[in-house]
Amino acid sequence: MNSRLIRETSPTDTSVSAANDATPAAASVDLADNRLYIHRELSQLQFNIRVLDQALDERTPLLERLKFLLIFSSNMDEFFEIRVAGLKGQVALDHEMIGPDGIPPRRALAEISEIAHKQIERQYAILNERILPELVAHGIRIVRRTQWTHKQKLWVRRYFREEVAPLVTPIGLDPTHPFPLLVNKSLNFIVRLEGVDAFGRDSGLAIVPAPRVLPRLIRMPLEICEGGDNYVLLSSILHAHAEELFPGMQVLGCYQFRLTRNADLTLDPEDVEDLALALRGELYSRRFGDAVRLEVADNCPKDLIDYLLKQFGLTESELYEVNGPVNLARLFRIANNVSYPQLQYPPFTPVLPKALKHADDLFQVVGKQDVLLLHPYESFSPIVDLLRQAAKDPQVLAIKQTLYRTNANSEIVDALVDAARAGKEVTAVVELRARFDEESNLTLASRLQQAGAMVIYGVVGIKTHAKLMLIQRREGNELVRYAHLGTGNYHTGNARLYTDYSLLTSDEALCEDVHKLFSQLTGMGKVLRMKKLLHAPFTLKKALLELIARETAHAAAGKPAQIVIKVNALTEPKVIRALYKASIAGVQVDLIVRGVCCLRPGVPGVSENIRVRSIIGRFLEHSRTYWFANDGEPQLYLSSADLMERNLDRRVETAFPIDGKKLQQRVRNALELYLIDNTSSSLLQPDGQYQRIAVADGDAARNVQAELLEKLCGAAPIGNP
Repeated sequence: MNSRLIRETSPTDTSVSAANDATPAAASVDLADNRLYIHRELSQLQFNIRVLDQALDERTPLLERLKFLLIFSSNMDEFFEIRVAGLKGQVALDHEMIGPDGIPPRRALAEISEIAHKQIERQYAILNERILPELVAHGIRIVRRTQWTHKQKLWVRRYFREEVAPLVTPIGLDPTHPFPLLVNKSLNFIVRLEGVDAFGRDSGLAIVPAPRVLPRLIRMPLEICEGGDNYVLLSSILHAHAEELFPGMQVLGCYQFRLTRNADLTLDPEDVEDLALALRGELYSRRFGDAVRLEVADNCPKDLIDYLLKQFGLTESELYEVNGPVNLARLFRIANNVSYPQLQYPPFTPVLPKALKHADDLFQVVGKQDVLLLHPYESFSPIVDLLRQAAKDPQVLAIKQTLYRTNANSEIVDALVDAARAGKEVTAVVELRARFDEESNLTLASRLQQAGAMVIYGVVGIKTHAKLMLIQRREGNELVRYAHLGTGNYHTGNARLYTDYSLLTSDEALCEDVHKLFSQLTGMGKVLRMKKLLHAPFTLKKALLELIARETAHAAAGKPAQIVIKVNALTEPKVIRALYKASIAGVQVDLIVRGVCCLRPGVPGVSENIRVRSIIGRFLEHSRTYWFANDGEPQLYLSSADLMERNLDRRVETAFPIDGKKLQQRVRNALELYLIDNTSSSLLQPDGQYQRIAVADGDAARNVQAELLEKLCGAAPIGNP
């Protein structure tokens, strides 16, 4: 069965719902018909499956294929922690919210369980039958207990006694030692015992939590191995020496398990007086939220599984029996091993546009022209360098910046700290509620405050997701503003892995708009009118709907009409309905949506003119682009916002125009490469499934990321004069 699972590279078990198979008749189009919408969580699950499919792509280097398999694990963890937990919460509170797709949470949970079980079984089959044997062929081994040589057994025993045993706290289960409260996603073992201990206890069961400070994957010394890189799992070490944790007792069985808990944070804006203090309390509770999934070794006896399920209040549909380590993400140590460059993507060096290559004064360059950068192909360093220059420049008076995802020791934060210590007026709008980065953001906020910066936490109940930096500089008798606006975060690490746009500008109107937005975030007052910037939650959605409606009107008047939108997710019902209307009117709509897409393309009479493609490759597609043909006068916006309700209604987001024809053409050229990609693209089908595009006979293979790497990093970049 596992071999069959491996072969299913385009799974047929991911249909949204049997009720969605039928499509409404073209003669009577009701755009509220739930058959026109794909369920959000089921669409998210399909994205995760597309990531897993990359592990089977022989064109991808082996360690990169392993990474995709491990990313699938991490994605599924978050999927259960947030999305599944949210659905379970609705059911538990008897407050089921049904979206435009018409699927109630109970039914969605049942479909998720069926699909997730098959795909997780498939994941372990890919690991055990494809990835691990291929790694062995290259000298990379995870050595199982049954394969240890005598020397390796001796080394493992010494490692256990010196490094592991002193940190392990076995917990016997009896009336005075109830079942322990286990941390979210921690590695644990349930142990069956026989015998009576020193106190006369004979409950027969114990729990052994693996110390969180210990690595889960340990490299064995070269001298006890026969070449290559040889690793042993912490779980194997504990299994082999479990009896030493229970002296005088007989261990009849030892089985690893892991519990996934609800990790979403809930803060009531009306009850919060100090957001940072409240968030610190919530971060602790995240580790012990309600149980949502139990993973156990597939050799665990049924009576012990039933015991664990009862302890956690879970059902068999929430049980996942796995043939391997319960936390595959720990294998990233192997995937990131730099000793095997032939098994990884070839390295590249991000380049600088011509205007910045020999520029000592970035203010002088940006003062003369807008500079557009496409990361990771073009370097993120100009943004960091501009901030560093501002920190040292005596003419710079003030710096304002939003921080959503970064880290406390980043170069960006270093520059802001230096600026504050140099006496600049530094204001940082730090979003404390960036999911899973809350703790890091609390740390960087404290560091900035200690340096003398003004730290603002945005608006309670509305996340600040916009990516903005504003520098005010005295030049002669004038105050001149410089701005950076981006589609991605101020995270230098992500800038090497994510595709995003950065705009450096001194455009007076755009900089004035950025200034107004910072004023709204830090102060109080009515909505300020912007000249160029679209901003959520006030004008962005309304403007987008108007832009789509204008294109629809052009098509209805017989004019050529086209919309190209590239985002990470599309779920907003009003935007989807507007795109359906555009399609019905004859607008050619091309959507490049990496992840969740609730729009159903190709429905006769409704969305025949809409194509949706998802691209998964070496880099995470993260840039957001809205392009409208506009009757021969194209209009283009780059944005921090995906087309989701949360982004357009409950976040501070921006969309900024790209006006210059050269820069517009740069973005348009990139979009065209995405639309002809035939090696890393999957097309969304009317039934809600995705079909991988295959290179047709006689056609050249086109890969957008490879072509941009060659175009921008292999030769002089174009578009920035």
